[in-house]
Amino acid sequence: MPFHSYLSALFGALLLSVSGQIATASDKTLTIYTYDSFVADWGPGPVIKKAFESECDCTLDWVGIADGVALLNRLKLEGDSAKADIVLGLDTNLVAEAKATGLFARHDTDTSAINVPGGWSDDVFIPYDYGYFAFVYDTDVISDPPTSLKELVEGDPSIKIAIQDPRTATPGLGLLLWMKSVYGDEAVDAWKDIKDRVLTVTPGWSEAYGLFTNGEVPMVLSYTTSPAYHMIAEETDRYQAAAFEEGHYMQIEVAGLLAGSDQKDLARQFLEFMTGPGFQNAIPTTNWMFPAGALSEPVPAAFDTLVKPEKTLLFSPQEVQENRKAWVDEWLAVMSR
Repeated sequence: MPFHSYLSALFGALLLSVSGQIATASDKTLTIYTYDSFVADWGPGPVIKKAFESECDCTLDWVGIADGVALLNRLKLEGDSAKADIVLGLDTNLVAEAKATGLFARHDTDTSAINVPGGWSDDVFIPYDYGYFAFVYDTDVISDPPTSLKELVEGDPSIKIAIQDPRTATPGLGLLLWMKSVYGDEAVDAWKDIKDRVLTVTPGWSEAYGLFTNGEVPMVLSYTTSPAYHMIAEETDRYQAAAFEEGHYMQIEVAGLLAGSDQKDLARQFLEFMTGPGFQNAIPTTNWMFPAGALSEPVPAAFDTLVKPEKTLLFSPQEVQENRKAWVDEWLAVMSR
């Protein structure tokens, strides 16, 4: 072989080798299970995917699964065969039960940027946002909204509400715990009273909120932050959250690394990214929640006008783990009659 041909062949082989290494690096895929609304076109998923992929030399693959409780149910079914590296979308009401599965690993990630009410310290789960459950109402239909959970429960049954199923949706579970926080052992009677007001119970948040915005129901279980969407994206203050004197139940949403992941380094890179501006800047105006980490820009002014709960209600993860099944069964016994 002529020397120049040999050099050409050698150079070509080197190029193939280098390009192969590059392809191997860029072919890394991080798979994240999350809830459907997170990965919707209008949700934070597309923005966060673009931002992370610009840093990681990888592909981020979102897998949307209904709602938060459904995520845990899916994980329990799949067990060690789960295809995800990270689960994003559980909340503090589910973390003790999620840990008990043995499917999660330590995150080993710097969480100094995390700032949520009450503080945070956990070696498995990392918060990415938080909010407060509320009933959002249409001011064109309701001029005198309830000022307490008691008023909602005992209110006019002709003014219907939409809620979510606590077996599949974290807002539905949140309402269950909210009712239990306020009514305690009398929660069964409260569910009996409110039942006639419930137009429908949906599997997830998106379905219920869609009924509300379509005008099929004038009040829906959502968040104190939901009106910010309408103020910013639609430039209307028509939809508002009712402030309840007993307080509002808080939700802190978290992400965790699966022990069975074969991309643990990449997963931990994402978890660290999740605590910073590349992720957190997207939360207020795409997930419509309060950011739990560091921002590089202020939260929109509309957030300053939202309902500010005078009292925060929250069971410990252990209390929820110990009682969730019994409390759901209690709810089901009333609502299924």
